[in-house]
This record gives sequence, structure tokens and C-alpha cells, in this order.
Amino acid sequence: MTAVTTKEHRGIPKAIFLEDVDGYMNEDAKEEKNATNVLQSFDEQLQKYKYMELNLIQRKKRLRAQIPDIEKTLEIVEHMLQKKEEFNTHFLLSDQVHAVAKVPPTEKVFLWLGANTMLEYSIDEAVTLLTKNLNTAVVNAGQLDEDLEYLSNQITTMEVNMARVYNWDFKRRKAAAEKK
Repeated sequence: MTAVTTKEHRGIPKAIFLEDVDGYMNEDAKEEKNATNVLQSFDEQLQKYKYMELNLIQRKKRLRAQIPDIEKTLEIVEHMLQKKEEFNTHFLLSDQVHAVAKVPPTEKVFLWLGANTMLEYSIDEAVTLLTKNLNTAVVNAGQLDEDLEYLSNQITTMEVNMARVYNWDFKRRKAAAEKK
């Protein structure tokens, strides 16, 4: 029995709770496990979990920032779809700098896709694309929340395992010291 088994949740390995520390530490007669090595391997796994958690948190922040942008863009494109006449609007040039523009009636819009890429779409295509992107972003945000919750449980399990192995080793050393 190892503390980490096969991948279970979207590529995140599942940490196994050590119910029987004595059994785990004495499991393999060929390979003597010492508490320091076991704690070191558990700590390495814990650090991997924390690294995964940090990456997921960063992805979640980026995604949470994108959702309002997609919603605003979708709202504007839908407004353009409904209004078939010229209208005035304010738009952001840079931080703290806005400009007023007259928007003539149009059937095409340009969407910024990122990575210095902008494409022209018909308004209907733009609404479809933005709606799909918004739905995907919301689903991905939900999956990231699930992944973070799962990862939090794995981190807790590894921390408890480490504490149990440490306590097991402390009791073993204390008993050995009393025998002397």
C-alpha cells in the first residue's frame, strides 16, 4: 500500500489515508522503511499537490476575469444586432482614458481573440461564438472549483498522513529510549 495510487480525478492522483501506520511502515520486509524517508516522500507529494493547487488557482483567477469581459462583449454585440441604426457609445482607449464614438449600422464586427489576433465575424456568428465561449468558461470555472476542492482534500489527507507517521515514529523512539 502506498500513500498515492493511480490517477482518479482529472489527472490528480488520489492520496490514500493511512489507517494502519504500523502496517504501512512494516509492509515490505525486504525494504525497511524509516520514518524520515517516508516523511520526505510524503512531503514531496504534498508539495506537488500544493503546486497543482497554485496553478489551478491562477487558472481560476484568469478565467474569472475573462467571464465578465465575454459577457460585456456579448451584450454589446447583441445590442448591435437589435439596433439597426447609428448610435453613440463610450469606449476604453487605455486605463482611465475613454473616447466617444458614433457606431454606424453594420453587419460585421471584429472580435479580439488574443495573441495579437482579431477576426471579422458577422453579428450572428459573433453572438454564437461569444455564447459558446461564455458557456465553456462557466463550465471550466465549475470544473476548476471541483478540482480545487478535490485537491484540498488530498492535501489534508497527506498532512494527516505525515502527522500520523511522525507520531508513530515519536512513540517508537520513546519506547526504544525507555527500554535502554
